[in-house]
Amino acid sequence: MTTTIFDASRAGRSNRQHAPQDSQTPLDIPERFLRKTPPLLPQVGELQVVRHFTLLSQMNFSVDTQFYPLGSCTMKYNPRICHVLASLPGFLNRHPLATEGSGQGVLRSLYELQEMLQEISGMQAVSLTPMAGAQGEFAGVAMIRAYHRSRGDEGRTEMLVPDAAHGTNPATAAMCGYTVREIPTNAQGDVDLDALQLAVGPQTAGLMLTNPSTLGVFERAVERMAAIVHEAGGLLYYDGANLNAVTGWVRPGDMGFDAVHFNVHKTFATPHGGGGPGAGPVGVGNRLAPFLPLPVVQKQIRDNGREWFSWMSEKDLPQSIGRLSTFAGNVGILLRAHIYLRMIGAEGLKRVAEFATLNANYLMARLTEAGFAVAFPKRRATHEFIITLKREADEFGISALDFAKRLLDFGFHAPTMYFPSLVPECLLIEPTETETKETLDRFADAMIAIRQEARDYPQRLLKAPLAVPVPGGGIGRLDATRAARKPDLIWKESAVL
Repeated sequence: MTTTIFDASRAGRSNRQHAPQDSQTPLDIPERFLRKTPPLLPQVGELQVVRHFTLLSQMNFSVDTQFYPLGSCTMKYNPRICHVLASLPGFLNRHPLATEGSGQGVLRSLYELQEMLQEISGMQAVSLTPMAGAQGEFAGVAMIRAYHRSRGDEGRTEMLVPDAAHGTNPATAAMCGYTVREIPTNAQGDVDLDALQLAVGPQTAGLMLTNPSTLGVFERAVERMAAIVHEAGGLLYYDGANLNAVTGWVRPGDMGFDAVHFNVHKTFATPHGGGGPGAGPVGVGNRLAPFLPLPVVQKQIRDNGREWFSWMSEKDLPQSIGRLSTFAGNVGILLRAHIYLRMIGAEGLKRVAEFATLNANYLMARLTEAGFAVAFPKRRATHEFIITLKREADEFGISALDFAKRLLDFGFHAPTMYFPSLVPECLLIEPTETETKETLDRFADAMIAIRQEARDYPQRLLKAPLAVPVPGGGIGRLDATRAARKPDLIWKESAVL
């Protein structure tokens, strides 16, 4: 297979028979604006184009083709009907500057999504405008900052972040001007309450936390943690990355959180990965409601008794932290979430958490029985769990990276590697609720087979993947250091053209 479409190009090859008959008609364009040389485009036939891009797509790993158990990412299959309905002409073709009167259907849908997210999270108000989870985080912490400033409490300069948190958490806190103070995790996988108690004080702005944590366990003392932070005058922010594990069963608001962001591109229907698209709505309790980012959809009852939906502006929320995106955020993604929630309903949400948790615990049990070491063997998994390959690394000289590379040959994308960094040689595995038992068994069988290879044929793993094509042709493992530091991303015109 060729590397780029240009490699298949040959001078004079084209699909002129498909061009419109009047395509050579002179255009009414001034001479000075016309090209002097033809554009540098590949000269290929239609069949070559179809085969080239079809083969490229088949070389990719995706949730449509392979099991993709990235921990803390929820790489699950999402129903296509959500995309189909979000692409209806009335949604897809509406211009963002159109009048509210011509977009009542869109506004109603977004308002209903706000209401559903409030109920799911136990919050009192929701803004849909953040464009991604990281921007949702930023909105949450920015609102905490605005709350303290509104009270003249300028001495709160620290944000507490557990050592098992997502990397975006300390980055977000720093972007909002806070000094990050790390809180350690104890041997059971819970945040160390004694360390938390020692850390809080008049300098504490808040605590950033996801529950379940990225260690794959539920923070059992979360209510006590909330009390400690609140008693010190701080607020709690909930990272919604792992919401898949608890939807319909536990609400962040009931745990004591003051703000939460939702990764609707992970939890509520939009396929995740590839750098987008995303949306990260944020929900808040009463204390933070005045600071919500704009715009927010509101519902009014007119004199004729009809419901009317409109955008709230700075006039309605004068203390708002402002606007985080053009117009109303990523509306297409939000509509998919709305459709998904309407489809599965409250009982469906509970099933999501049930099956996500069941799948994770089943897979953890199978790997444990096969001799893999679980990071927290005395804890029940939530929707994900961690195994450590430190023993395999010590005994066979095989790392978690080698395991991950070999999994590609078995047709599986690797789980998240080396995160969280608290666990050596770790794989963070999230099977999600949409995978079947047969798929989980095949994955477990592959892991067991690779472990046997590590014992008997370690060199095979050190060279893996052995059957996965790489750019430029051939197979084998890329030089990861060179790929990161000297990536070859520029196509150069060849003599063929």
